[in-house]
Amino acid sequence: MSVVFLSLGEPTVTANDLKEIAAQHNVVLPSDSEADYLYLLNSLDATAKQIADLPEYLDPRLKPDEVTLPRKWSKPQNNPLNAWSHLASFTHPSPKDQRLSGRTIAFKDNISVAGIPLTAGTFPELFHGKPDLFIPTIDAIVVKRVLQSGVTVLGSATCEHFSMTPLSFTSATGPVQNPWLKGWTTGGSSSGPAALVAVKQVRAWRERHELPPIDEELGEGVDMAIGGDQGGSIRVPAAYCGIYGLKPTHGLVPYTGILGLVPMVDHTGPLAASLEDTATLLSVLAGYDGIDPRMTPESPLRANVKDYKELLQSWIKSKQEKNEWTATAAARSLRIGLITESLNIIGQSDEIKSSVLAAVQRYRDLGATVEEVSIPIHLLGPSIWTIATRAGLSRYGFQNIPPPLLSYPLPDIHPPPFDQKAFDILTKYNPAVVNVVLGGTFMNEHQPKVTSKAIMHVHELRIAYDAALEKYDVLIMPCNPRVGSKHPTYDMSVAEKMAPSIGGTLNTCGFNISGHPALSMPIGFTDVHDGSGKLPVAMQIVGRRFDEETIFKAAAAWEVVGLGLDQWDGR
Repeated sequence: MSVVFLSLGEPTVTANDLKEIAAQHNVVLPSDSEADYLYLLNSLDATAKQIADLPEYLDPRLKPDEVTLPRKWSKPQNNPLNAWSHLASFTHPSPKDQRLSGRTIAFKDNISVAGIPLTAGTFPELFHGKPDLFIPTIDAIVVKRVLQSGVTVLGSATCEHFSMTPLSFTSATGPVQNPWLKGWTTGGSSSGPAALVAVKQVRAWRERHELPPIDEELGEGVDMAIGGDQGGSIRVPAAYCGIYGLKPTHGLVPYTGILGLVPMVDHTGPLAASLEDTATLLSVLAGYDGIDPRMTPESPLRANVKDYKELLQSWIKSKQEKNEWTATAAARSLRIGLITESLNIIGQSDEIKSSVLAAVQRYRDLGATVEEVSIPIHLLGPSIWTIATRAGLSRYGFQNIPPPLLSYPLPDIHPPPFDQKAFDILTKYNPAVVNVVLGGTFMNEHQPKVTSKAIMHVHELRIAYDAALEKYDVLIMPCNPRVGSKHPTYDMSVAEKMAPSIGGTLNTCGFNISGHPALSMPIGFTDVHDGSGKLPVAMQIVGRRFDEETIFKAAAAWEVVGLGLDQWDGR
């Protein structure tokens, strides 16, 4: 049987190229088939050039609404917390509803807002290979949805270098300061979004406690923000900043138009200064978008998204009608499981542990059934998360390479390869990125089978949490293992820069791979280690997948006797 090959014009792949490619697989090509394989490779190259010559396709579902254009932006001049990345001010003149009317919002600087620079917390040359700022042409789905609910967009908020740290010192523009205590971490990687929401929180708290304003130290804030969470990057900064941060169920809120790390753990969600705002914003954001492969048959259509605020208010009203919205009965009927292992993670401080146990006792006083529940695999969750994601992080997280399932990569972003220049810059600003690149390469070359095994155990972890949630309405645990740390300095060693982050996500990252919703909420303050002040402490509440409603109920019941932050008056 003979094979007839078509003419492809002048070939560009040489025989030496083919041999080098084969050698990477420890293959020596026999002479009688070399010409045929060379032809096939040149055929592939010619086909690739056909596609390379096409312009990028702009999905019309992601085009910004013309009535919101043009969008002007500026670099912040008064930015005492370094929380703003780029400033703007625009709204939709005729939104579909008014749920966010009169409210202001900022987006983590990995979310595409057409016409507003996008940096991913890094330098332009590391991000898209050019020295100038990158200006997106599309709106992420979450951007389109909040505009259609009447919000005013005030700009983008600083995020950490490639969204790869639970601290807030790694952004290319410098550290993001905690609004409660300058010089201390806000947590990351949604550092700027959390700090900007906390500005409003600090102001309101100081007013309640009749303390003088500190406006010059805070700058302008926002009512709410949208962050990203792959291992705790919404919940950890929410914890350190004393606000509410929700990682929704995986697949509830579309990630389309946002720079991802690994699809299995990519989440986007709300940060706000109150439960009610968190619930309202979640309803605006949630629902199937027809593009994001992270969404599943369990994801609700937009028409079926719950009105979380209304459901919460209806539940509270029913409790009030039964005279149960009181300091002894507000949590009656709630079954709460305290994960035993969550109190014994590496680096768990006694101060945080005692604060969470006090919060647990409040639930008992409020009438809830509270029991300790042992979930041994919870302690293994961070290891499963690490190995299941590390190989993908070094590929998807830095190269804007789409995952194997159909999705929509951000247009015009083509990061350069990791090289000595990138190594030197990242070692100075965020060695965690270098660690991920080197570790991902190691996993791909030396431990490829272990990734598959880790993903198998993701299912085991999910089943373990599901089993506990069959008995309990929610699970609770510490969010941050210790009070916030001081910012490292750039001249420190890699080990010194990394040390404050170790253990920071041990109670959060497992729920990224299991997909369960998790809320960080403030429950008080604790002294920082040098005695120079206090920073917030948070409790994490975890619910059944697609049952954020019950999380809101449990959080609201806890606050019947007072907000967590009001347990210290600042004097």
